[in-house]
Amino acid sequence: MDTETLEALKIAVRGPVIGPEDSGYDAARKVYNGMLDKRPAAVVPCRDVVDVRDVIAFARDKGVDLAVRGGGHSAPGLGIVDGGVTADLASMRWVRVDPEARTAQVGGGSTLGDLDHATQGFGLAVPTGINSTTGLGGLTLGGGHGYLTRKYGLTVDSLVAADVVLADGSFVTASESEHEDLFWALRGGSGNFGVVTSFTYRLHPVGTVGVGTTVWPVDRTPEVLAWYREFMPQADEDVYGFFAVLAVPPGPPFPEELHGRKMCGVVWCHTGDPGRTEAVIGDALAGAREAGEPAFHFTTPMPYVELQSMFDELLPPGLQWYWRGDFFDRVPDEALEIHRRYGEELPSGLSTMHLYPVDRAAHRVANDATAWSYRDAVWSGVYAAIDPDPANAAALKEWCVGYMEALHPYSMGGSYVNFLGEGEGEERVRATYRENYDRLARVKQKYDPDNVFHTNQNVRPASAASKA
Repeated sequence: MDTETLEALKIAVRGPVIGPEDSGYDAARKVYNGMLDKRPAAVVPCRDVVDVRDVIAFARDKGVDLAVRGGGHSAPGLGIVDGGVTADLASMRWVRVDPEARTAQVGGGSTLGDLDHATQGFGLAVPTGINSTTGLGGLTLGGGHGYLTRKYGLTVDSLVAADVVLADGSFVTASESEHEDLFWALRGGSGNFGVVTSFTYRLHPVGTVGVGTTVWPVDRTPEVLAWYREFMPQADEDVYGFFAVLAVPPGPPFPEELHGRKMCGVVWCHTGDPGRTEAVIGDALAGAREAGEPAFHFTTPMPYVELQSMFDELLPPGLQWYWRGDFFDRVPDEALEIHRRYGEELPSGLSTMHLYPVDRAAHRVANDATAWSYRDAVWSGVYAAIDPDPANAAALKEWCVGYMEALHPYSMGGSYVNFLGEGEGEERVRATYRENYDRLARVKQKYDPDNVFHTNQNVRPASAASKA
């Protein structure tokens, strides 16, 4: 962007425009993933809907690439675009809770932690992700899953309405009764259709939950996973446990002799009576006899809001991240040894693989009821290679891609859109939406025919898709 165009942007918007020559530029362009070093022409902190409209209008009229950043957690850094403009929603962080109606309206730049803090004061919650610093906007638009998914469904299953600025500058509310086609698309279709400036959610009763961790030596992965694949889909919806391969972090509750050791195991959340968590999980572990005794097992009652921030200190902003994902409806015998091998070959102390359950309540919604098209998936898998040292970037990528490619033949073909990496291509996006893709393309044609919102896992407008 030349100087004249940058000056035109400063005139067009009310708030500050941060360009490469400004002192705050490096801080403004930083995202959660330290592996990324994108250099936008400008970052515009948006304070309200009018700021958002002005930035969209400028980008559209000047033909400049536009990115939208909420929490900045996108692993491929889709909230920043080289040489373009970023509409930064971080200043739009607010939550209004109506405890009687059990709803919460949330600003588009809010984080999971903002929402959890406000709702937990009333013993209420929305099913979201597992890291409190994650941006709520990106997580919701991708579908959203976490500890409460088996009990209350995906994040989008609790979405009541969304205020959206469209590509032509129109401001609309999408819900079951207004702009129903747009509302359908927003529930899993990612950032393809507009900038959501506020979300309204239905809240659910959640307070203190039972939390637990059970780990075994990584060479027991086949036996543990063989038990887990049978147990988890049959478990009561109050029981949630994601399977992981990991290196034990250096801190409580783990004993020092386990620190750094490669393990496999389950991280638990029990939304039933927290006083019964140990008994419930203990009964479950009785079926894992072939795996032997766990190297460590721990349960405790914990406020849900604390569980949501449990990994924050372990995974601060600025680490190197490289990830891929896939959906699974089964874990065949052939996959057991693959998980063991890649668990033993973890490239760093923070790298991990998680299988997140996305069944029970999430299965009660049809595949075509929202843009999220994998209601028949049982697990959402992610291979996350993480390390603070940029020198290890190549090793992180090699392990992550190798793991994904080894297991992909046993997957359902697509991924949770928020686990797609940069440059995986249109076919992977199509596989992620399956039979919903063409409908999404038609909604895109209606609301963003010129593909103004394309710095994302892009669904092209129907007219463009038909010409390909």
